[in-house]
Amino acid sequence: MKTKLSAFILLFLISVVSVNAQLDRSKQPKSGPEPSISLEVPSEFELKNGLKVLVVENHKLPRVTYSLNIDNNPVATGSKAGIESLIGSMLGNGTTTISKDTFNEEIDFLGASLNLGISGGFARTLSKYSERILELMADAAINPLLTEEEFEKEKTKLIEGLKTEEKSIDAISSRVGAALLYGAKHPYGEFVTEETINNVTFGDALAYYEKHFNPNNAYLVIIGDVNYKDVKKQVKKYFGDWEKSVDVTNTVPAVSPNAQYTQINFVDLPNASQSSIAIKNTVDLKMNDEDYHASIIANSILGGGGEGYLFKNLREDKGYTYGAYSSLRANRYGAGSFNATAKVRNMVTDSAVVEAMKEINRIKTESVDPQMLKDTKAKYVGNFIMGLEDPQTVARYALNIKLNNLPEDFYTTYLQKINAVSAEDVMRVANKYIKPENARIVIIGKGSDVIENLEKTGIPIKYYDKFANATEKPVFSKPIPAGVTAETVVSKYVAAIGGEANLKKVNSLLMNANVVIPGAPYKPTAIMKQMVPNKSSMELNIEGMGTVMKQSFNGETGYQEGQGQKAPMDDKTLASKKAEKGLFSELYFEASALALESVATIEGADVYKIKVTKGDTFEYRYYSVDSSLLVRTEETAEAGGQTVTTITDFKDYKDVNGVMMPYSFKVATGPQVFEFNITDIKVNEGVTAADFN
Repeated sequence: MKTKLSAFILLFLISVVSVNAQLDRSKQPKSGPEPSISLEVPSEFELKNGLKVLVVENHKLPRVTYSLNIDNNPVATGSKAGIESLIGSMLGNGTTTISKDTFNEEIDFLGASLNLGISGGFARTLSKYSERILELMADAAINPLLTEEEFEKEKTKLIEGLKTEEKSIDAISSRVGAALLYGAKHPYGEFVTEETINNVTFGDALAYYEKHFNPNNAYLVIIGDVNYKDVKKQVKKYFGDWEKSVDVTNTVPAVSPNAQYTQINFVDLPNASQSSIAIKNTVDLKMNDEDYHASIIANSILGGGGEGYLFKNLREDKGYTYGAYSSLRANRYGAGSFNATAKVRNMVTDSAVVEAMKEINRIKTESVDPQMLKDTKAKYVGNFIMGLEDPQTVARYALNIKLNNLPEDFYTTYLQKINAVSAEDVMRVANKYIKPENARIVIIGKGSDVIENLEKTGIPIKYYDKFANATEKPVFSKPIPAGVTAETVVSKYVAAIGGEANLKKVNSLLMNANVVIPGAPYKPTAIMKQMVPNKSSMELNIEGMGTVMKQSFNGETGYQEGQGQKAPMDDKTLASKKAEKGLFSELYFEASALALESVATIEGADVYKIKVTKGDTFEYRYYSVDSSLLVRTEETAEAGGQTVTTITDFKDYKDVNGVMMPYSFKVATGPQVFEFNITDIKVNEGVTAADFN
């Protein structure tokens, strides 16, 4: 059998070579015909309550999708911002006659999916279960299970989510950027805070649902293996009793005007290990504008992906960032936007701004290379065609025609219009909609590291807090009091945590901790051990999975273990570990290795910033001016060809056998954050030298 199979493969290869030999590869193959797009025209009907239904029959596969869209104009909720998220999170989890668990179990049993929110919902199922899923969707929309108990749970979850985002550079950039771009009172510019969430009562949420979640301006798009007549009867049966509400038509307010001149809008985030840059301006661009297709290609050339100007410059050429992108969004309310973004290392923040602005001006002043224009259009066409395989995409296209007042042939002629975009069109729309001369360059970063160089760009800088309120320029350093040196700061710290005599009595430490990884579905626990002179180990465990990560150093050698792989520590890590002395570093610092750099501020409190040199490397250690306790360490290292900064914050000091130790610390390495909450600490017990082998 093996001989026959080998002979067959050999014969196949010979035939391929023979065919290839007949091809003239000196001639470029002719392009095939331009693909034609044929979207089924939906059958339509409308219920008496105003629900508009679009049905596209497609019997290729035995599946059906339902897309419900509540098309109310965007509305600002002011002092109760977040009410829409609260009520939306309660929808789709049971009905007044079906409990939450029973509802979700049936969806899972049928192998379907069903999600609802305040702006609509989506369901996907096999066609044989389509009527039941439609019935459940209607029941959940019209008769949702809304209880005060569930409301309070969702309220707590939302507030906890806000707390985890307090120092998130992405969350702050999104919030401040939108507020400055549109105005904090505009529906697209307002943001949710703990205060606005606490302003919302259960009664408020119910009233919001009754007023805004209704069929007045609703569309239901059904695509798949259905019969129009049958599904029409089913929709009338299950959605026919959905009652209209009061008319909620409202005028969408105008957005704030663009900046009068190019300016940096800076938010100081002292713990930021990188800077978030967003160059933005509003645009009045709609899908039915003649510029729409050209705007897509112009944006793709500038920052649509790995071949865009921004990516090529900031990542591939300069190595400033993992990626740089842009978007040029149309909006039927006249609230479109241009946005160019990147996250970069602190030390290159100013250079990244200069280079990004250079590329933005380039697309406005230089004609795009013909081959790049051709390739960009070809890539976009390919992605567009692949997207048609997704029923949800087709549903969105059908709905777009209705909501954006588009011609019926908008998508059937889409590719012709994309391919017709010229280099002149690209430059024209870039000049019309991309406005660097009126742009806000919103930067979230560590001011003490980046402001000095940003000022050298000559671009005016305005300062804001994390909630888009104008502020004065932060004071990044304060005068060092007379008589204070690095040595006196370290001595006071040693005294504050128990004194040299008590610290030297500590020969080993065993610490157990609960670990929080924001956004992760699991909650690990950690076991950390230390032993004089410099032995250390840590392991992370997850219930049901056991030990998922372990690191150990015995004073001479060490290893890291994870995902079933065990690897020895590299020479650089070993050298750093061997250089450590004792369990409390401050006892062994040499005066020549210490430098008191400044009085800085962390979370509103003054701290002494001390640079500690360790051979060829160094770290910063921050000690509270008031308590003398260590509140932060900051260390930068090379990893995978990238510069990575690790910031560790220490809090909640408690007395353990006469020594003050932090019971809470947070480690942030790049975008990854781990929060350790110590449950117990044992001194001089439970640890042996064998634990580090």
